[in-house]
Amino acid sequence: MTENAAAARRTLADIRPCGACPVRGLAVCGVLEPDELYALAEIVHEAHRAHRQSVIVEGDEANGFFIVTSGVASVEKLLADGRRQIVGFLYPSDFFGLAVDGRYAYNVTAVTNLAFCQFERPKYLALVDRFPKLERRLLGMASDELAASQEQMLVLGCKTAKEKVASFLSMLSERSYRLGHLRSPIWVPMTRGDIGDYLGVTTETTSRMFTKLRNEGLIAFLPDAMIDLLDINSLKKIADGG
Repeated sequence: MTENAAAARRTLADIRPCGACPVRGLAVCGVLEPDELYALAEIVHEAHRAHRQSVIVEGDEANGFFIVTSGVASVEKLLADGRRQIVGFLYPSDFFGLAVDGRYAYNVTAVTNLAFCQFERPKYLALVDRFPKLERRLLGMASDELAASQEQMLVLGCKTAKEKVASFLSMLSERSYRLGHLRSPIWVPMTRGDIGDYLGVTTETTSRMFTKLRNEGLIAFLPDAMIDLLDINSLKKIADGG
């Protein structure tokens, strides 16, 4: 390592907590240079939620933005009849807290023990004004989220239950790879009920489809909520209706 590189590493390490954040390179703040990161670190608050605790509540005043640093959360809408529709899952580096008319448009609940960075909305927006690259990065991430939402609409509307579960596992595999991990095995900490509420099928149907994929030799259940995707190509073919 060169002397300049060592100095740069020491500089980042001094920026607490942002310099040592394990997901900074993938998150919206990954575009900031060390001197700019100091400004972000001055307004960040580290927070935690235990399994099944609420992070934000639909309809509450939107007073913050958030970035997941560890764990998984679900993004949920409650229907008029009390049913829950999960519209997405948040993983490390995911940004959330966007609002409609100053109110949160959805619930966010910790699926696992969750750690996240929290920013007061006025202070974060002031930082965006100082560093327009943050806004450009956020717009790019929002475009990715829109594409994911469109994919979910396809899954909910056109696919069989087996195709939906195969699509879900393939999606988690690709997300794992983007986060710098292997495509398999993957961490699936959600309950079958969570997955069913995301895919638009019952808990029982979700469980049957997982069992079917296991019996066909396509997946294997491992300890600690891990699933080994034994034949990723075949899962993708099923997901695509093949």
